[in-house]
Amino acid sequence: MLIKRKSIEKVESSRPASSAPAPAKVRKPKYAPVTLSELDGVRYLHFGTEWVQGAMRIRKPNWPELEYAQQMMAWMLWLQQPQRIAQLGLGTATLTKFCYTTFPQAQVTAVELNPSVIAICESMFKLPPNDERLHVLEQDALDFVNDKANVNTLDVLQVDLYDSTARGPVLDTPEFYTSCNACLTDDGVMTVNLFGDHPSYARNIKALKFAFAQVICLPQVHDGNVVAIAFKRQREIDLPALAARAAEIVAATKLPAKSWVKGIK
Repeated sequence: MLIKRKSIEKVESSRPASSAPAPAKVRKPKYAPVTLSELDGVRYLHFGTEWVQGAMRIRKPNWPELEYAQQMMAWMLWLQQPQRIAQLGLGTATLTKFCYTTFPQAQVTAVELNPSVIAICESMFKLPPNDERLHVLEQDALDFVNDKANVNTLDVLQVDLYDSTARGPVLDTPEFYTSCNACLTDDGVMTVNLFGDHPSYARNIKALKFAFAQVICLPQVHDGNVVAIAFKRQREIDLPALAARAAEIVAATKLPAKSWVKGIK
């Protein structure tokens, strides 16, 4: 059984018990406030703190501005034509928009618990409306990966689940990552944004290695972000082949894929 982990993003209010029974009420979760800032042509998303939850260069709305977001696309070294891509944690919709525009053959799904994040992405971060290929779901990421309808359906899963404290993923158990694994096809790859300077990092790596056949971590960037790449099946690390593929990625997208290969070394 999976147990949802409480966080600042989802804390339900409680009342003292009364003497008279009252009908049960569905309580809405409370969320940290969604706030914005802008500097040098880049718009940032925050959850009421100084921690950056995502960024968009206003003149290039579909480009992954932050280096860790670029590294989240490192699965491209192994997968060239994914058919189904899912993103857990919408952020500024950076990865969702990039995948949607870069892979026109793919179904792209984003899962976000906070309806205010979805609304701000639509109004301030150029998130396009849902269509036959794009599906933005207001849903708990844990419910998504535990949905039997999603088993063995995803080529790519990108996980970036942080609350307002931004010190570690809010879902990080072996059971959660095992459910993520189950959603992937046999050749599927998952990327996860971790926080290397926090005790949660070691816990996440241990849980990932429990759930996946192989895990690779790219070098730390920014203020501690570490992107882990998790494989459904064991992969041979053929560096010359990866370098050749990286050159193709650079030519096609301008993503710094050559640095990913260097990081794998």
